[in-house]
Amino acid sequence: MKHRKLKNSELDRITPSEFKDTDKTPLIVILDNIRSLNNIGSVFRTADAFLVKKIYLCGITATPPHKDIQKTALGATDSVEWEYVANTLELVEKLKKEDITILSIEQAEGATSLQDLAINPEYTYAVIFGNEVKGVQQEVVSASQQVIEIPQFGTKHSLNISVSAGVVLWELFNKLRR
Repeated sequence: MKHRKLKNSELDRITPSEFKDTDKTPLIVILDNIRSLNNIGSVFRTADAFLVKKIYLCGITATPPHKDIQKTALGATDSVEWEYVANTLELVEKLKKEDITILSIEQAEGATSLQDLAINPEYTYAVIFGNEVKGVQQEVVSASQQVIEIPQFGTKHSLNISVSAGVVLWELFNKLRR
């Protein structure tokens, strides 16, 4: 069997306005003090791919419009709803009051391995990704209902945040859409 690459015009993608009217995956992304604008843009693009409801940009995380975010977001800042909130912990406490389940992506005592995470498709989940060097703030990890760890088997002990977001959002999207 031969495989011919598809042209962009053949991909049958929805428009940004159609995206806004599409049923979203019950997922929220929280970026906790992300310093790399390219990582922020990449997370927007991944959030668009998996129909994420909203992205919260917290602390030092930059906000659109910015050319370095746009470079990797490729327009996803126009489709995915987003909001800036200065204090991540205050946001987490507010979302918990709205019955949103808070998941920190971090290496921590008692963390659940990503593949073992049980998901209820009736719930909405907020997934927190932390700073490239320091990770998710300890106070935010402590306020989370669950901490999720991406299993890794090589010599390194971390993944780039944009890679982590891709892995986690794909896994949760699959579990929620089954």
